[in-house]
Amino acid sequence: MAKLIWADRAVSDLERIFDFIAVDSPFYARAQIQRIIRSAERLQRFPDSGRILPELPHFPHRELIIGSYRFIRRYEHESDTVFVVTIVHSARVLLETMLA
Repeated sequence: MAKLIWADRAVSDLERIFDFIAVDSPFYARAQIQRIIRSAERLQRFPDSGRILPELPHFPHRELIIGSYRFIRRYEHESDTVFVVTIVHSARVLLETMLA
């Protein structure tokens, strides 16, 4: 089973997602965060899952689409570790978000 490491940026992304949704519905905010976390935990068993980033096909990153969010992660085979890099709303431009 792969080890799962969350980057500080990804943790901040989760907090921002929760805060944004919770303005209208704390219930749905918790539900969305739980969906994202469950998807991350599945990566421990299936670390190669997800598609190659269309914008960055030569990068080792992959993404999972979870509702309206792009869950960006990188898997290092040598250390059997999945790094959660960022979580971005699909309406945002990924490159601008990753470089910010």
